[in-house]
Order: sequence, then structure tokens, then C-alpha cells
Amino acid sequence: MASKSHQFNFNPLIFLLLLLCLSVAGISAAGNGGGIAIYWGQNGNEGTLAETCATGKFPYVNIAFLNVFGSGSTPQMNLAGHCNPASGSCVSLSADIRSCQSRGVKLMLSIGGGIGTYSLSSKLDARNVSLYLWNAFLGGKSASVFRPLGDAALNGIDLDIELGSSQFYDDLVRYLKSYCGRGQKVYVTGAPQCPFPDRQMGSALNTGLFDYVWVQFYNNPPCQYTSGNTTNLIKSWNQWTTSIRAKKIFMGLPAATQAAGSGFIPAEVLTSEILPVIKKSPKYGGIMLWSKFWDDQSGYSSSIVSGV
Repeated sequence: MASKSHQFNFNPLIFLLLLLCLSVAGISAAGNGGGIAIYWGQNGNEGTLAETCATGKFPYVNIAFLNVFGSGSTPQMNLAGHCNPASGSCVSLSADIRSCQSRGVKLMLSIGGGIGTYSLSSKLDARNVSLYLWNAFLGGKSASVFRPLGDAALNGIDLDIELGSSQFYDDLVRYLKSYCGRGQKVYVTGAPQCPFPDRQMGSALNTGLFDYVWVQFYNNPPCQYTSGNTTNLIKSWNQWTTSIRAKKIFMGLPAATQAAGSGFIPAEVLTSEILPVIKKSPKYGGIMLWSKFWDDQSGYSSSIVSGV
């Protein structure tokens, strides 16, 4: 087959936008301090999104969950008792989103979760889902796409893929990272289970394109804290931080004993025995907590924030 030559047309506007996104990416990745990431959205009694950000304790908030997507399905979002995205009652969250971002908080839409119907059937399906996320929640805009949270743009997408096939999430990540709008990069974060490699997210993580990875070091006894023993937890942490090409890695924990089946770490153990060890890693980003509701019950974040 004869080769065909292609003429490249330089577009200075697109070039400047690309430079802006790259510069924003460089600035945002520069911080080295630890912080607490938290999941919000799965209990109507956990306070508002704006109130969560106003505590000043959480530089990262994952809004959970978009739990139906892909394979030709109509995307659906579940925000428990907060509001009903399908009815349009969540568009008022745009005010909360802007309030959070004015405080420097990064907001991600978490897709997946432990309950839902989601999968990607092909690379094209991954592209279509990425376009939906871009236009419905991020910096894009389309007359044919409803924005469930209103016109404010979130900072990125969090992958909490716990069900179904692992296929094509690497393509989804690549598509998401190719978008840029409103002077913002698209952050991509993820919450794999601690057994390494994660069977659902392994191929996606291998792209090396994740900004933050908050590994769930709970509900998995072989790689979590157990009855006063930190050995398996630290061993697993070291494996993750030396094997995954992500900008920062966080230790994901339940914020209360009731928040998970196992893996809760008493605050005094975390601050005295574990944080001093894991903070030695250049990949250390902080702690992730599930969830805002359980943290309200336990006060866990207040007990650890000064040491994170």
C-alpha cells in the first residue's frame, strides 16, 4: 500500500492551550506535603460538600459514585441521600464545587464502586465514556449532554473499579489525560485494592498516567494492619510505592471500625508507628479515608491530620 503524506497545520491557539495545561500540571504536582483525601456522597447525613471542604482538613474530595456506565448503558449517578442526579436536583452542587475549589480543594468524580453495573466493551466504548465524563462533569460542553452537577467543572476522575472486567480502562485513562479545558488539566486518580497487582485496575495503573493512587489497605487481611501487626501493611506499601508510576501514593484506610470489614488502624498506631515509616517514601502523598460520614462519627481525621 502506497504511503500518504500528511500536511501538519500549526494552530497557535491549540498550542498555547496545550502549554497552559502542561504548566498547570507542573505547578499542581510540585507540592510535597501530605494530605488527607476523603470520599463524600454515600450518606445524606455527612454534611454538604461545601461543609466538607470548609473543614480545611481535606485537600482532595472524591464525589461517589457514578456507578452505571459503559457497554451502551445510560450513565447513572448515585449520591445516596444528598440529591437525585437523574431528577436534576444536584445541579445546585455547582455552588459547593466552586466554594471547594476556591479553597484549593481538588474534586474528583469517582466512577465504579462496590455496587453498580459498569464495564467497558471496547476501545471505542472507552472513548465514548471519556467524552461523556468530559462533557458532563469536566471542562467540556455539549448541547446534547446533561450536566448532573451543574455547570461547574470538577478537577478530575477517580477510578474505583471493583466489579466486572479489567479491559479498556487503560484506554479510558489515556483519553481522559488527553483533554484540557478551562485552563485545567484533568486529574486521574484511582483506588485499587491492596493485593498487588490489582486485578481490575492493573492495566490502567500500568499506563503511568495517574496523578494520585489511594490504595485500599483494608478488607484484605494479607496486606493490611491486623491485630497490632504492621508487617504485612508496610510490606504491601513498599511494593506499591516502588512498583507503580504515579505521582503520589496514599494509604487508604477506613475512618472507623464500622466503615470496613477489617483493616481499621487506631489513630495513635497510625501516627506513632506507621506514618513515620511510610513518609520516608518519595511517593508518599498522604492518607485516604472512607468515608466522610464515618469520619464524622469517629473524628479520625482530626486525630491524624497534624501527623499526615
